[in-house]
Amino acid sequence: MPMKALLLDRDGVVNVDHGYVCSVDRFAFVDGIFALARRAVDLGYRVVVITNQSGIARGYYTESDFHALSRWMGAEFARHGVTLAGVFHCPYHKVGTASPYSRESFWRKPNPGMILEAQRVLGLDLARSVFVGDQPTDMAAARAAGVGTRVFFGAAPESGPDAGHAVARLAEVEALLG
Repeated sequence: MPMKALLLDRDGVVNVDHGYVCSVDRFAFVDGIFALARRAVDLGYRVVVITNQSGIARGYYTESDFHALSRWMGAEFARHGVTLAGVFHCPYHKVGTASPYSRESFWRKPNPGMILEAQRVLGLDLARSVFVGDQPTDMAAARAAGVGTRVFFGAAPESGPDAGHAVARLAEVEALLG
């Protein structure tokens, strides 16, 4: 039976977005992310990270750097009692300078490719899932993929037409998990 998921954008939701975060020393978790993830797991959700990483295409860091940081991030979640079901990333960007990453991609949000791949690989029920993002492109990707609950984290006026909910604190998302 397909599982529901809490799908999280990374930069701006899981961690403070300092711009092209690619190392542990620049990575700071957003207040409330671990409590939200633990609550989701308690309610039967799988926790999945869905993240554009154009810094790879732009040559700011390597895909290997990204994977190393993701392993560390996963270990930090585990220390807080949460196993990440997956981390899906898009290293591509049409104006990238690092070959072979400088191209368009169906995986790059606002396209739904990463979310649909997570559904395929992890057996997710997207209609029963929740996506939390901090950009209108996150909301557009979640809508296009058929995610049932779309939550914009941040300033509501910037949420775009695809957000179903807007919250200022991650603790507010817990009520939307059911």
